[in-house]
Order: sequence, then structure tokens, then C-alpha cells
Amino acid sequence: MSYTKPEALLSTEWLAANLDDPKVVVVDASLPRVGVKEDTRANYRDAHIPGAPFFDIDVIADPNASLPHMMPTAEIFAEGVCKLGISNDTKVVIYDQHGIYSAPRAWWMFRAFGHDNVGVLDGGLPKWRSDGYPVASDTVVPSLAEFSANVRPELLRLVEQVNANISSGGEQVIDARGAGRYNGTETETRAGLRSGHIPGSLNVPYANIVKDGSMVDSTALRHAFEAGGVDFAKPITTSCGSGITACILALGLYLEGRDDVAIYDGSWTEWGGREDLPIET
Repeated sequence: MSYTKPEALLSTEWLAANLDDPKVVVVDASLPRVGVKEDTRANYRDAHIPGAPFFDIDVIADPNASLPHMMPTAEIFAEGVCKLGISNDTKVVIYDQHGIYSAPRAWWMFRAFGHDNVGVLDGGLPKWRSDGYPVASDTVVPSLAEFSANVRPELLRLVEQVNANISSGGEQVIDARGAGRYNGTETETRAGLRSGHIPGSLNVPYANIVKDGSMVDSTALRHAFEAGGVDFAKPITTSCGSGITACILALGLYLEGRDDVAIYDGSWTEWGGREDLPIET
């Protein structure tokens, strides 16, 4: 069974055939995994897909936020992607060093700023390399481009909206964290956070829809969400630890036809860090 909207997920074969297309820009949007000491910037310098600049999710972000990698203004986003050689006519291909981990965050950011011509490389850099395609260690200096960002507020949820939704029940909130963190039986990876989940939220761990660094097929995708109690006919917001793996769920839902899924940007780093917000375990 094929995906309903397969254009958001690109194969290594497709990228290899289109890598030299001047209208295609591929970027590395890697972040260190939570709880793992790794330098994704240094890894990028050692080996990246030829021609790919580094999309720094921690830099193309709100510089005044106390929470990690919060959404920037349209102006900051546009300035950041212009420096990567990306214009409104560009086909953007995003990958990360772990397969599918942080690349969907950058994918969602582009969509939230009005750019739909964007896809995630299925399997990321590991699959690119295992399929025998070349990597580079040169310094990539993109030509400056022009990009106009147009915010889609419907794809973003703030804490006030999520809190109000607890009583209204207008949207399903799906938590991408593992079951232990969701249930409060495992200590949070970030210091100072309470354990548990947003009252009424569902749990679909992102690891249930990614296998060996690639997205599972359509049948397995739908099964994973339905097993978590998700109703595909109702509005959906996804959440996680800090707004990264929530975007993996959004990508999976997009592939199944849901292009209207919102992200709770602050996610558990915000919710679990505030004593004035309710939790369930």
C-alpha cells in the first residue's frame, strides 16, 4: 500500500539523479540525539552529501526564547535559508545523520513558513552512504538567494492553546515520546522537568514509525497511529520533548494524507517545566 502524499519522502535514488539540478538544494539538518554526546556540526564537516550546506535548527530559531530551538520570526527564517542558497523556487531536500530524526523538524519549518516544495530524504545520510553514493568534506559556500516567508499559524500551537484544548477537546494531542516518559515511569532526560504527559493526550512513540532509520510503509504507519487511539478524521497536534520528534509524527501523518497537523512548539520542555500546568501519569 502506497502513501497518500508520497512527495514528502524522497529516496536516495531520486536525490542521486537530481543532485546536480540547480533548482534542488539539499541540506543537513542534524541535531544531537537527546542524551547522546555527539557533535553533528563536526560530523557534517567530516562527511556530508556533496553540495549540502548545514541547516542549524538551533540557530534558525527564536534568539530570545528560553526554550530550545523555538520557531523564529518569518524574517529570521528567511534570512537563514537565503544564506543556504534557497529561494521560493527551490526544491528543498532535507536529511540528517541518524536516518530520520531531526530532518522532519526542518521540513515542518519550511511548510510552516509557506514553502511546500520540500521533502525528507528517507534513511538520511546512513542510507545514502550504504547505497554507495559519495560524500564530501569540503566547505560549502552557497550563493545568496532571495526567500519570502509567509507564516501558516494553523501549523503551530502555543502553550495557551494546548492548555485550553484540555477542556475543549477540539484537537487530539499526540505525544511522540517513549511510553516510559509519557507514563511518567522514566525520568525525563532534561533536568528539572516533571514526569508524565499532557492530560488527555495520546501516545504514539516516534520509534514506532521509523525502522532502521527509514519511515515504515503506509500500512504500518496507519496501524501505529490507530493502535495509539488516533482518529484520522479529527484535528491533530503533535508534541514531544522539545518539538523535534513531534515533527516525525507530523511527517508520517502527512504521508497518510493529513497536511494540517500542528506542532506544539514548546512541547514537554515547556509543559513539564511549568508547575502551573496540569499533568497526568
